[in-house]
Formats: sequence, structure tokens, C-alpha cells
Amino acid sequence: MQNTIQLPFPAADPFLLPARDGRYYLYCTSEAGDEFPVYVSADLTRWERCGTALSKATARWGVGCFWAPECYEIDGRYYLFYSADWKENPTGALENFRIGAAVADSPAGPFTDLSDRPIFDPGYPVIDANLYAEDGAYYLYYSRCCYEHSVDGLEESWIYGVRLRPDFSGTVGDPVLLLRPEQPWEGRSAAATGRRWNEGSYLCRHEGRYYMTYSANFFGGPDYAVGYATADHPLGPYRKAAENPILERGGVVTGTGHSCLFTTAQGQLMICYHGRTEATGPDRIAFLSPARFTRDGRLVVDR
Repeated sequence: MQNTIQLPFPAADPFLLPARDGRYYLYCTSEAGDEFPVYVSADLTRWERCGTALSKATARWGVGCFWAPECYEIDGRYYLFYSADWKENPTGALENFRIGAAVADSPAGPFTDLSDRPIFDPGYPVIDANLYAEDGAYYLYYSRCCYEHSVDGLEESWIYGVRLRPDFSGTVGDPVLLLRPEQPWEGRSAAATGRRWNEGSYLCRHEGRYYMTYSANFFGGPDYAVGYATADHPLGPYRKAAENPILERGGVVTGTGHSCLFTTAQGQLMICYHGRTEATGPDRIAFLSPARFTRDGRLVVDR
């Protein structure tokens, strides 16, 4: 852990944006799930809270479970993608999560929902929105929840991708299944939970290949970990790396997951993720570790 920076505040599902003002903004899930705190830093070591991106009090369609915010700068404005519990729930589903988007003129917010309803509703609960843009096309990646999604006696979470309209008002075409639990390490918490997960995806491109990081196992347990898969097109097909997981419990940190990648002003690739330590207690804390691509195309985390 000698290369890793531990942030001094709780930050579940962290997403880090290097903004055009030269500073780094971190968006995260609050443990209460009722707001998205925003933190800012000039050097990745000294941080201060600079606002709240969105909350239960300001959202137009969500009523709780505000999770996994990600912020992107597009044409001089800032767009926040996130999941929340939708107030429209005619069937009384126990999990009614959908994906929304909000916009602001500043990376610190506050953000305003683009609509009074989610921007994406596939008819089943979804979380962990991730956006990828290329050549004028936008792709949305998300996790279908385990809830009422039984596969061979276990409930499973799968990762899908779908193309978005340029104004984020809907989708183009049907969602494509990209990742599902297959590798042995992804089932470490299955016996205790009755569930298997692939969730928390993040997509980037390196030397013509698409790299998708994702998390597996129960987010609340010590075995939460990160793997990755590669493809030749944003919508796959994806092949999981044989060396997975590339980030898992180690030293005093457990439950490492829900990651994103970013590049510092100095050109260093970093991975941002959350984890837990005995000293910090049950809250999820954000960590930053160096990452790199090897000459043979592997993604490596140097903790």
C-alpha cells in the first residue's frame, strides 16, 4: 500500500473527474444514500468538501438509494449520471432503481435533473451508470440488479451496454449483455448471499482496445474485488482477463471495489476505488492507486 493514497473522508462508489479548471473533483455515494457529496483537491492529497451535487431534497424523480454518481464535462457543461429509487412503483417492487442524469454549469454543482423521470428504464432495476463517448456517439453502461433475476438457483447481477441519444433523452437500439459472473473468484460470496455480481463498470480505451473494469462479490463484504475485460468495440464482445482480480483485499484494506480510472496532470494513470479498514470502521473510504498498461496489454494496479 506504499503507493496508495487514502482519502480522509467516507466516499462510497467514488468517481474522480479531472476538470478543466485544473482541479480534481470527487463524487460519491453517502452511506445514508440520500445525497451525492462533492469534494475538490488541487493535488489529490488535500481535499475539502465543496458542495452537494444532488440530493433527495432536490431530485425530481428519485426518492432514495442515491447511488454511484459519475460526472462528465460535455460541451462546457457538467452531466451527472446516477441511479436512484424511482417514486413511480405501481407493482411495489422492493428494488425499483433506475438511471437518471442531471446537469450543472460547474463541476461543484448543484445539478438539476434533465427530466422528472429517469432517462433509462429497461423495466427492471438498474444501477451503476457509466458513460463513454467516442466520435459523437454516447454509450451507457449499467448493472442489472440481482433482484428477481434468478440464474441456476442464484440471483445474478449482469452488466449491459446501450447507445444513448446525443441529448440523453433515450436510447438507440436494444441493450447488449456484456458481462456476467463466470470466473471462480466472482463467486466467493455466493454461498453466504445466494447472489453473484458483476457491477460497477467503467470503460476506457487504450491503444485501440476497450478496457472495462468491473466489481464482483458482495459490496458489503471483504471479498469485493475488481477485474477487467477487453473488447474491440464499445459494445463488445468482451473477454475477461485471465489474471483477474487485479484489485482485491490486501494489507489492512478489504472490500476493494467500484472503481474508475483517470489520468493526473502529470500523466500518471490512477485507479480510484473504495474499501474498508478496521481503523475507519464500516464506512467505505476512497483510495487512489497507480495503474498501468503493460506492453502485452494487461491492466495492472500498483498498490
